[in-house]
Amino acid sequence: MLEERTVSLEEQAAQHRKNDPEFSAWADGYGVIRHQAETQIRIFELSRRMSSEAGDTVPFWDLLRALDRLASAGLWLVVHQTYARHVYLDGRPLETEDFKIRPEGHTGGSLNMVPAYAGYLAANVLSGHTRSWLMGQGHCVAAVDSLNLLVGNLTEAHAKRYAVTDQGLSRYVRDFYLYRLESDGRQESPLGSHVNAHTAGGLAEGGYLGFAELQYVHMPLRGERLVVFLSDGAFEEQRGSDWAPRWWRAEDSGLVTPIMIKNGRRIDQRTTLSQQGGADWFCDHLRLNGFDPFVFDGRDPAAFLWAIVEMEQRLEHAGEAVAAGRARYPIPLPYGIAVAPKGAGFPGEGTNLAHNLPLMANPRMESRAASLFNQGIKQLHVPPDVLHDAVDLFQRHEASARPRERDHLLAHRDAHLLEVPSPTFKPVAARDRALSTPLSASSPMTAVDRMFTSVVQRNPHLRPRVGNPDEMLSNRLVETLGVLKFRVTDPEPSIPEAVNGSVITALNEEAVASAALANKGGINLIHTYEAFGTKMHGAIRQEIIFSNHCAEAGRPQRWLSIPLILTSHTWENGKNEQSHQDPSMAEALLGEPSHVSRVLFPADFNTASAVMEEIYRTHGQFWTLVVAKAETIPDRFSGDEARRLMKEGAILVEWAGYNMDQAQIILTAIGAYQFEEVIKASQRLAERQLPHAVVYLLEPGRFRAPRSEREEIHRASASLIETLFPASIQPRVFLTHTRPETILGLLGALHTGSKVCGLGYINEGGTLDTPGMLFRNRCTWAHCLDAVARILSLPRERVLREDELDALDRRKSPHGVIIPTIIE
Repeated sequence: MLEERTVSLEEQAAQHRKNDPEFSAWADGYGVIRHQAETQIRIFELSRRMSSEAGDTVPFWDLLRALDRLASAGLWLVVHQTYARHVYLDGRPLETEDFKIRPEGHTGGSLNMVPAYAGYLAANVLSGHTRSWLMGQGHCVAAVDSLNLLVGNLTEAHAKRYAVTDQGLSRYVRDFYLYRLESDGRQESPLGSHVNAHTAGGLAEGGYLGFAELQYVHMPLRGERLVVFLSDGAFEEQRGSDWAPRWWRAEDSGLVTPIMIKNGRRIDQRTTLSQQGGADWFCDHLRLNGFDPFVFDGRDPAAFLWAIVEMEQRLEHAGEAVAAGRARYPIPLPYGIAVAPKGAGFPGEGTNLAHNLPLMANPRMESRAASLFNQGIKQLHVPPDVLHDAVDLFQRHEASARPRERDHLLAHRDAHLLEVPSPTFKPVAARDRALSTPLSASSPMTAVDRMFTSVVQRNPHLRPRVGNPDEMLSNRLVETLGVLKFRVTDPEPSIPEAVNGSVITALNEEAVASAALANKGGINLIHTYEAFGTKMHGAIRQEIIFSNHCAEAGRPQRWLSIPLILTSHTWENGKNEQSHQDPSMAEALLGEPSHVSRVLFPADFNTASAVMEEIYRTHGQFWTLVVAKAETIPDRFSGDEARRLMKEGAILVEWAGYNMDQAQIILTAIGAYQFEEVIKASQRLAERQLPHAVVYLLEPGRFRAPRSEREEIHRASASLIETLFPASIQPRVFLTHTRPETILGLLGALHTGSKVCGLGYINEGGTLDTPGMLFRNRCTWAHCLDAVARILSLPRERVLREDELDALDRRKSPHGVIIPTIIE
């Protein structure tokens, strides 16, 4: 008996070509685009599953043939964008003067992205769904911009300048890396080296590789679809992308289709992934981490189309299996690996040179390079009439009443609260100038906890996400954890865990911050030890930049502002050595645009409540709150004062100071512990009858010299600044949570020269308590008084006792004199 022979993929494809003329016409390929037998079989099977009446009602094989032609034209335009000054739709060879003097571009990666994005466009046509898209390798934006131009999917800025004509395309390629500025100093060209605010449908710049990998699974809400393009180079960047299957839930997550473009090369060498074993090794790695990987041809736009549809169906089926009780989380998350040499489709493919300029020489200067360019574009050229007919099939959105790709859901988030709960403010005891009345005390972090939980519970239409590296309970987020719970796949008894929990926890700051940054359709909070906030810096800065650029482009972001809570901070974490004592994150974010990156230092429980009340009334901003967690922070400000402080950014502390009408000096505090030291210093000055004023500065960025029109709008009013810091009172002491140089530089507009002193963190630390930290960094009330005497040219004895001076001058222990005695 003869054994049954296995029919090869090539034989199956040949049989289909023989029996189906339309399939055969597509299977022949177009130009450099060829369809492997495996892709042919996959597409043939897909054609049998898809109705010609579905989606945008474009006949299946017409769409597939048009896809090849669109992709070829996209490749053609991308290489023109790098090298050419003139574009000719008739496909003529370029002459010397047609080339740029200084070619520039991330050409290889962009060429790899053309079939990917073209396949995405075709998947939308086929299904009638406008999916959202995210590209981690933002430097490949030439592919997206070029294809969007060809199909007419343009933002206003692009539509004003570009068209599919010789003139319009020539202007388009000349605008790439133009560098020219307008008369108002702004960049003339709307094109960027990476995804920018004018990229149709762009969600992130993609300049910080690795963060798309961390964010994508948290981005779409239930019922939404997201196609994600990733790079094998970025696989090396951030820990945490392997955990995506742990977070996806059909109950509150949309469909995600992550696709890695595996071209095997970074700038100067092979990627680590390629060195370790390539696609086979990576598939094994993905399976071990809960993915459902498969490999396909990264040269072929039809393969991307198939992959997107296939991955969505697999994910839907997995979610249905969980709902039916046939499976449990984590489900195997589909993951596509598109294999192609870097720069596929053009001379130089697969080489290190393909990353940037694949021709090895400038075609304007070298005839050999010009010849290679012309040979390459000849194979890619699509005649204008053929291109026109192909593009037409990608412009029938009205057939399925779907939006254009530039208007996909994730690009136009618009989240709002249905109810803003009022804070429950702490009553504040009556106060006199001597401050002799004992005050109640509370943890400002408890205020954060209560307000966030209240907002979430009053707005159940918003999906909550909390990014949590560790230690929620010790950081006083007790109610938050009790209500939202850790998201896990196997809840542990007696622990606040749930399969559908909303707290994303991993001991990786970038990964958990990304969970909240991605959830722009919902409501979010990120918290961490202050010292570890710096590990989140790249992820958050990329978001700040993009939001600011979008606002400048006339499309301010409408997602709810996101708070980053920095607690267990520098002055509270003395017990954990100096690695845990670092205000750098707040300092770095103070350097960003103040109207987008708002950095605040709540003084007490009520101030923290007022700040939390306001955050989610705003959109498109990042609020960094440096919040004390100790339960011993005195309740200083009333509810009304706290709200005024939030509204104005600073306040004249009328119940402190002495004879303020005749004030000789202004003491300004930034930070809860700093405020207590200033209050103590003020009390001593009042005892010594030295006129002075006390100011609490909540949001320093509102008092900087504005660097832009938007910062000018955000800035405190001139009248308020004069009230708080009258020009007639030049002597000023600033006691700050941060390093003093940061604040003195930021507040340059308030700097009066030699009459100003800044006190703050000076990089002294160890294993200490809070008073020890304050003394080591010269930030106690006594150091503040010493600065007052120096600035006012007073004898030190005017404000300090002899034993206090001995302690300041290191002749005596400060314990029991300036800071409390240690009880062993």
